[in-house]
Amino acid sequence: MAAVKVLSGARVVLPTGVVEGGRVIVDGTRIAGSAPGSAERVDLTGHWVVPGFVDMHVHGGGGASFTNGTVEDVLKGIHTHRLHGTTTMVASTVTGEMDFLAQRAGLLSELVEQGDLAGIHFEGPFISPCRKGAHSEDLLRHPDPAEVRKLMDAARGTAKMFTLATELPGGLDSVRLLAEHGVIAAIGHTDATYEQTVEAIDAGASVATHLYNAMPALGHRAPGPIAALLEDERITVELINDGTHLHPASLELAFHHKGADRVAFITDAMDAAGFGDGLYHLGPLEVEVKEGVARLVEGGSIAGSTLTLDRAFRRAVTVDDLAVEDAVRALSANPARLLGVYDRVGSLEPGKDADLVVLDEAFALKGVMRRGEWIVAPALG
Repeated sequence: MAAVKVLSGARVVLPTGVVEGGRVIVDGTRIAGSAPGSAERVDLTGHWVVPGFVDMHVHGGGGASFTNGTVEDVLKGIHTHRLHGTTTMVASTVTGEMDFLAQRAGLLSELVEQGDLAGIHFEGPFISPCRKGAHSEDLLRHPDPAEVRKLMDAARGTAKMFTLATELPGGLDSVRLLAEHGVIAAIGHTDATYEQTVEAIDAGASVATHLYNAMPALGHRAPGPIAALLEDERITVELINDGTHLHPASLELAFHHKGADRVAFITDAMDAAGFGDGLYHLGPLEVEVKEGVARLVEGGSIAGSTLTLDRAFRRAVTVDDLAVEDAVRALSANPARLLGVYDRVGSLEPGKDADLVVLDEAFALKGVMRRGEWIVAPALG
């Protein structure tokens, strides 16, 4: 039987705020409300303890792809992100042939069922050729509800989100289908007008896929999707906080309009995250990573990121000057709620999984625990 651990002395970020000199009690795989006198004591004075990060949009890492890799590759990518504090993640695919995506859904769903992943996100093929980004235009298609349903069925109940260009034929009907089945309909890779975006939100869309990226810019006469997504309280916006995808003022604008409860930081990471520069593939497209920035070899479009969520957290509180509590909402609580797993993860509360991250005073990662086991054990002198 695993020993009860008491992590004490740190600044602990709870849903109610920051507790100075707080403690987290870990009993087996769960957070507990009390501890016996024989419990193992871990002194984390001078550190922060925050909930494990939740990434609802990630394509791979550690040199491994969630779209093309074997089961062993996918597990390698998952482990890479766990080393950087992401204890819960959804595997995102990229545009491919329908039969291939259905096959991938079957493979990934097994990893969801055994607890390694929290679900599947289909990014493409139901997106706009005008805003395709790092997706193969030859494989794009309209969001036919029957084909959306085919992928849902292939995922065997593990599909969590579809990114759609909802202005395309079949887009609104696909949004309604997803909403009826409790699957997130996310607006992204879209060329929609303001009015078309409002229609999609009214039909049940609830997330903006990497806001600002792969959509028309905000205009003063034609505000486009960004204005509609920022102003509607039903929408949570994804942000890639890597210093490449967003200007700090754009991040500040999103928080100003949405509030801290309607923002989710994501990585949108591809294979190179946690691995290094070089040549990679994102689906069928070749990507060059140079100085940590991923771009298509042909055309130069940004192709996902090499971000990890510990870096996103540190940037949020040190560069963007976000309150630590707001960063925790964006990295843990908000995506957990969207994914329907907040009863188990996303905050440090008794009864939940013992998923947590230890950071030093400069917000550098020092420890990662998942379900009561140290993945990265803090080196304490």
